[in-house]
Amino acid sequence: MNKLYPIPTSLTASHASLSGPKPVHRLIVLVPEMESDYIPAVRRIWEMANAQHAHVQFLGLSKNAANEPSLQRQLVTMSALVGDDEVSAESKVEIGTSWVDAVKRNSQTGDMIVCFEEQRAGLLNRPLSQILETNLRFPVYILSGLYPQKSRPNWLSQVIVWSGSIGIIIGFYILQVKINQLPKDWFQNALFIFSIILEFSLIWIWDSLFR
Repeated sequence: MNKLYPIPTSLTASHASLSGPKPVHRLIVLVPEMESDYIPAVRRIWEMANAQHAHVQFLGLSKNAANEPSLQRQLVTMSALVGDDEVSAESKVEIGTSWVDAVKRNSQTGDMIVCFEEQRAGLLNRPLSQILETNLRFPVYILSGLYPQKSRPNWLSQVIVWSGSIGIIIGFYILQVKINQLPKDWFQNALFIFSIILEFSLIWIWDSLFR
C-alpha cells in the first residue's frame, strides 16, 4: 500500500556528479540529527525510491555514543514510514565525525548518495555535497527545501578544531623563525618548504577528523 504524506510544493532537487540516467540499487540517505517534522523528507525519498525501484538505506552519523539511541530511533521511524510493498528501507547509525568515511564503509557499486543541500561539514563549514563529490566516486543527489531544522551545533567540536589549527600555525611559525636563522643555503630552503607542506597537511588532517 502506497503511503501519502503532505509535502510542500516548493521542494526542489538537483543532481551532482551524475552525467546521465544510471541503474540505482540503493539510495543511501545521509540523515542529520533533526528535532522537528521530517515527513516532507520521507515523502520525497519514498518518491525517488519508488520511481527507481531502489532500496533505501538511512545512514546517521553520531559524534558520540550518548546520542546514538535517539538518532537510531529517528532513523527507525523514517525507515518505517518509507517502507511498504513497493519500497524496502533500513537504518544504521555510525559513530564518528566523517561522513566520507561513513559512506565508504556502507556503500557499494550502483548506490546513489542522497544528502540535504543545507548540510555542512568540516572546518570551513563547506556544503556536505561538495565534500562528497570531491572524495567519493558515487552519484550525489541533493535535496533542497527539505531540511526541517538545522542540526544542533557542536560548539565544543568547533572550539577544538579552531584551537588545534591555531596551535599548529603558531607552532610552525616558531619553527620557521628558527629555520630562518640557519645559514642561507639549499638545506635551509628545503627545510622551510618542507615545514610549510607539513603545516598545511597537518591542518587538513586535523580538519578531516571533525568532518
